[in-house]
Amino acid sequence: MKIKTLAIAVALTALPTLSLASGCNYGKEQQAMSCAAGSEYDSATKTCLPVST
Repeated sequence: MKIKTLAIAVALTALPTLSLASGCNYGKEQQAMSCAAGSEYDSATKTCLPVST
């Protein structure tokens, strides 16, 4: 009975640590830049500029 209780206690202690380890990429995802119609993304200035034809 003590071994079973100890195993459950260890599992409950380790689970939050394992779940935090899988979330280390928080805020590091890259999202595609989208501009309004009639403008395009300029990578040099990192802004949307109007398209001149």
